[in-house]
Amino acid sequence: MKHVVVVGGSAAGLAAAETLRREGYEGTITLIGDEPYHPYDRPPLSKQILGGQWEPDRVPLRAPADLDALGLDLRLGVAATGLDLAGRTVALADGERVPYEGLVIATGVRPRRLPGDGNGGGDGDGNGGGEGRAHVLRTLDDALALRDRLGPGRRLAVVGAGFLGAEAAAVARGLGTEVTLLEPAPVPLAPAVGERVGRVLAQAHHDHGVDLRTGVMVAEVADGGVRLTDGTLVEADEVLVAIGSVPNTGWLEGSGLTLGDGLECDEYSAAAPDVYGAGDVARWHNPLFGTAMRIEHRTNATEQGMAVARNLLRPDERRPFAPVPYFWSDQYDLRIQAHGHLRGHEEVAVVEGALEERKFLAVYRSGDRVAGVLAVGMPPKAIRTWRQAVATRAAWRDAVGELVPEGA
Repeated sequence: MKHVVVVGGSAAGLAAAETLRREGYEGTITLIGDEPYHPYDRPPLSKQILGGQWEPDRVPLRAPADLDALGLDLRLGVAATGLDLAGRTVALADGERVPYEGLVIATGVRPRRLPGDGNGGGDGDGNGGGEGRAHVLRTLDDALALRDRLGPGRRLAVVGAGFLGAEAAAVARGLGTEVTLLEPAPVPLAPAVGERVGRVLAQAHHDHGVDLRTGVMVAEVADGGVRLTDGTLVEADEVLVAIGSVPNTGWLEGSGLTLGDGLECDEYSAAAPDVYGAGDVARWHNPLFGTAMRIEHRTNATEQGMAVARNLLRPDERRPFAPVPYFWSDQYDLRIQAHGHLRGHEEVAVVEGALEERKFLAVYRSGDRVAGVLAVGMPPKAIRTWRQAVATRAAWRDAVGELVPEGA
């Protein structure tokens, strides 16, 4: 194999390229990215960058010298527009076709949008271009544009109280911005973390002066704010739409690859012979949990990028990608960490600490097994112990015993 193409200048794409070199690959590696920047870290965008603690020079994943040492054929600021599987070429927006023998697809996701934002909203897929009336928070430019509009005397409406929206609301509030947080569900994050844990996280917003409104539906972005489906105008100087993401697979339409909720991959993260998916765009079968999943978290992107590089280089020694997913979130003084597959859980039990103190460790059951653990303000040792229970698929009864469940 003399030429590997990595599409996606992301954490997953960079991890794949670095692993190829680390494993001894000496051929050409072409790294394609639609942004003009070298690969950078995205979690700080909604935290340190938005809050002004960091400047843009802090987010690159590697120093220029380290990136140069990889000897990459960098194609930045140009998007992939098509894939010819039979001809083994990737088409670029500038008209060039890049040949490959091995391909890693790590094109990530793009934000969903709302009708009326002036930037392709209305189809829910984030298609369109130009300046919109609402902000999203996916790129460095997005974060800097929103940061410039926050501060005392400003009003921000955040649509969507998932982890991204909640983090942005917390940062904006810390900057003195008046924040209205709008969420259609009765309890934010309940499908992921359970209703009782969701209420604890929601209360933190109330306590910090956020106007959190649940059970409300936003119809559109409007002049002066957002309009709800009941006709109410929620006034705001700025609007942040954080209603989820869409996998960047449009450029793969007609390629012959299977597309659904992302690029469909097998347990090795393979989508076709010598074609692998990594990071937010990839939906693969995780044999540890016996289910297909697509994970939009930084740690998974890096781990999957490394795994697919090894499988691509050594097809006779491929290993299933079977991680324990991990994510974290910082909101106010709360450090939230979770391991495992929490969605679809059937039971939650608090095994350490107390919810009302916002210092606790909750474990999650699916079937008769421990499926995940979430900790707020707990020491690393306690978290590691329960992560091991997730990794070994420990029986719920053996791990949790007779503890009274806290409810799903």
